[in-house]
Amino acid sequence: MRKAPLIALAIFSLFCLIALWAWYAYKYGGEEVRACTEEAMECSDGSYVGRTGPKCEFAPCPGARS
Repeated sequence: MRKAPLIALAIFSLFCLIALWAWYAYKYGGEEVRACTEEAMECSDGSYVGRTGPKCEFAPCPGARS
């Protein structure tokens, strides 16, 4: 039995699996995880707030109007 067709089939199968994995990772990869820096902002009442949310913005100060 020739080994060349089996090797070609194995390489083609491996290529298909890699392509399927890449498509799945692209389609269902989810959102990018972002870590905010640990900076703090002092509010007018003397309390501190840190960064939060997907854009790493400072949280509103307690009692501040939006």
